[in-house]
Formats: sequence, C-alpha cells, structure tokens
Amino acid sequence: MWTSEMTIMMLDGVKETLFMTLLSTVFGYLLGVPMGIALAVTDQNGIRPNAVVYKILDVVANIVRSIPFLILLLLLMPVTKMLVGKTYGTAATVVPLTVAAAPFIGRMIESSINEVDRGVIEAAQSMGAGTMTIITRVLLVEARTSILVGVTIALGTILGYSAMAGIVGGGGLGDIAMRYGYYRYDEAIMFVSVVLLVVLVQIFQTLGMKMSVKLDRRKR
Repeated sequence: MWTSEMTIMMLDGVKETLFMTLLSTVFGYLLGVPMGIALAVTDQNGIRPNAVVYKILDVVANIVRSIPFLILLLLLMPVTKMLVGKTYGTAATVVPLTVAAAPFIGRMIESSINEVDRGVIEAAQSMGAGTMTIITRVLLVEARTSILVGVTIALGTILGYSAMAGIVGGGGLGDIAMRYGYYRYDEAIMFVSVVLLVVLVQIFQTLGMKMSVKLDRRKR
C-alpha cells in the first residue's frame, strides 16, 4: 500500500535528482564549453588551426566518452573522496557526472560552432576582428540556438547517468528505484521512479525546445 512516507521519499528523490543533474550540467558546461571552443577553433578548418592542441583534446574527449559511466564512477572514487570526503550520496555523484558530461558537452559545442556559416566568419575577419571577438561575438552568438538545443540533450543524458549512479548509492530516483524497488521487489516504487524520471526528461525537453525557438532569429 502506498503511504505518505513513500510520497515524501519520492519528492526527496526528485529534489536530489534535480540537484545532481542541474549542478553537474553547470559544472559540465564550465569545463565543456572551453573544450568545445578550443576543438572548433584549432580544427584544420577552424580560425586558428593547431593540430597538436586539437589532437590532445580530441583524444581526451574520446577516451572519457568511451568509458561506461558506471566504470568511470568507480574509477573516480578516489578523486571523489578527496574532493567531497565521501564516495556516495548526491554531492559525491556530481563529480563523476561532471567528468562524464564535460567531453560530451565539448563535442556538442564543437558541432554547434562548426555549423556557423563560414561567410559570417570571413566577414568578421575581413573587418579585422580578433580571435576572441570572433569567438564571443560571432561563433557563440550565431550558434546559440544549436547550443541551447544541446543543453536540453545534455540535461537528459546527465539525468540518465544520475539514475545509473543509484546502483552504488548515488542518491536520487535511481537510488530509490534500486534500493526500494529492485532489491525489495516493490514494483510500485520502481514504476513511479521510472515515470518521474521520464516526466523530468520531458520537462527539460519541452522547456529547452521552447527557449531555442524563441532565440532562433530565423523563425521570427
């Protein structure tokens, strides 16, 4: 029978999931945006080609992205312990989530910037704009709609990662689904946890798409 305690537990799970997802996304973008810009700028077709820098960033991004999240979570436990003081709970889960998200976000930023019309970049260069000016005033501005769509994708992906962290006591809805749903054979808790995760993804998706449409000058 569903009780008020279960309802409170689910609400706490939603709060913890949102905390992990949003904070990890913020930190992921703090690391991923510079990486993505550097990848796009130093690419052979970028505004400042640099094969060495690009190759290093490319290898780092590919290596981290190729490691399954659960394995990455375990590998980073010593780092998590050092930074947070423990290896379980919502705060601890933010560390591996951020590391997993950063290269993924970096690749999306790179892809968004590469979509910018080359003619716009050449026009800025012909007017004497420097590298930083082109990055901040041209590349990021022109790619903002695509970048915002990427934020929506990143939120959904990180939310999924946070649920997987429940296997090792990461907190949130994934933890509830594992501890109370799977291990205790409580199908109701398992079902509600999954539904709530789906609802959160849909909310992020809807809000993100609405904001991207508003920012897309081509649809005005």
